[in-house]
Amino acid sequence: AQVALWLVDHQMNLRVSVEFGMYFARIPLISAPGIRNANALRLDWNDVLPAQRCSYVLGNPPFIGKKEQTAEQKAYFEPVMNGIKGFGVLDFVAAWYIKAARYIGQVTPRHAGLEPASMPRCAFVSTNSITQGEQVGVLWGWMLAQGVHIQFAHRTFSWSNEAKGNAAVHCVIVGFGLEDRNDKIIFEYADIKGAPLAVQAKNINPYLVDGPFIALAKRNSPICKAPLMTKGSEATDFGYLVLATEEKSSLIHSDPKAAPWIRKYVGGDELINNQDRWCLWLKELAPAELRSMPLILDRIHKVKTARLNSGKKRTKEWASMPSLFSEDRQPSDDYLAIPKVSSERRLYLPISFAQKEWIASGSLLIVPNATLHDFGVLNSSMHMAWTRQVCGRLESRYQYSASVVYNNYPWPGFVGEPLSDKHRSAIEQAAQCVLDARTQFPGSSLADLYDPLTMPPALHKAHQKLDTAVDAAYQPSGGKKTYATDADRVAFLFDLYQRITSLLPTPAVKKTRKTQATEG
Repeated sequence: AQVALWLVDHQMNLRVSVEFGMYFARIPLISAPGIRNANALRLDWNDVLPAQRCSYVLGNPPFIGKKEQTAEQKAYFEPVMNGIKGFGVLDFVAAWYIKAARYIGQVTPRHAGLEPASMPRCAFVSTNSITQGEQVGVLWGWMLAQGVHIQFAHRTFSWSNEAKGNAAVHCVIVGFGLEDRNDKIIFEYADIKGAPLAVQAKNINPYLVDGPFIALAKRNSPICKAPLMTKGSEATDFGYLVLATEEKSSLIHSDPKAAPWIRKYVGGDELINNQDRWCLWLKELAPAELRSMPLILDRIHKVKTARLNSGKKRTKEWASMPSLFSEDRQPSDDYLAIPKVSSERRLYLPISFAQKEWIASGSLLIVPNATLHDFGVLNSSMHMAWTRQVCGRLESRYQYSASVVYNNYPWPGFVGEPLSDKHRSAIEQAAQCVLDARTQFPGSSLADLYDPLTMPPALHKAHQKLDTAVDAAYQPSGGKKTYATDADRVAFLFDLYQRITSLLPTPAVKKTRKTQATEG
């Protein structure tokens, strides 16, 4: 660290020489920088430099996900999170934000005799996960309560160092402080591996767009009157109720009576790639008929044994019904299916209608009784921009969720003028055009159809028509109907979200039950 600081000092001396046309050097470098080799999460930063004398806090904290933290790292992390509800979803890097906010929170202009411009400023290079998904509500909800303002930000860019075999990671840089400055800047990346473009902003929210300071929290139901979304069913079968195609064929060959009880089993991969997987769906199977099928009975016995041997209490309880899935959420009618995880390369989410006979697995999110209108809005660029911005990520892939992405989404027609029959019909017609364009390529999977390199022109044009219809529905009286960037769309949606949620009833405060005192 000392050598690195000396090198930077020398580089700046050379730059001064060029600027002023004279040789300037301080070699040998005698003054030693103040360096503390310590654990930043256990160290009191005031012991290094009192907050009242600090100008800048900056760094590149470790990139460690919530699930990758060792027991030792959790021992450093958890004390920093004291008093922060739901901190278990946060990545390791979030601890530096919490420490910095508490550190600069000790300084006020009146306390330190400083002008506002001299207040300490902080900036950290971080994985972009802290500006996406459920982490935003936990981390930035707390940061906002401390009076923190984001003063500048670099949106997602790809970064790798020169170490051999080092994989690139998707990063952001967030600059923040207690001062609400007027010179806020967002650095946009048209190409995440390219150079940024600086754009002035009125406000920078935790999703690093110019919009209201909003941190979306998990919700159990949509903020608009949209159909409920849930996840598919969970088997907890230890591999005995779910079948590969070869297992299915072998089972039917050995016992043809098993055929009616085998259903197509669809998860995210199966939906996207047209892959076949099957399951035993035995809800209506009579006991006598079950006893006549020894191969299926043997599988059920193995499910029961595996569940009983589980270390989880709930799984042991499911052993009492070994022929059934542990969690049955299968709709009784056709439904809309959305993969929980899908590639970030696609322009649109690979969403499709699914038949009620197809058993949805837990890697699918489902909307029972969905309409063409629902399909159209969820397949639009407006909804896709929202998804890219607020969903979590698995590596760099989209990790869609009902509680954060879907339930917080501002649908058209819920503020101002209600959605007219004209706009609803336009969305439905355009949505049908998308479905019709897909049917022109019966041998192609959703992965084929929505790969940016292989997406058919007919499907692309159908989606453009759908985008026009959905955009128009958000502006029923005219006005702005085109959006230059995703950030432009998301800023509009955040404003709409704020207007919609301001009309929602305030959650009822749970009353604490008082115990009446009695005389002894």
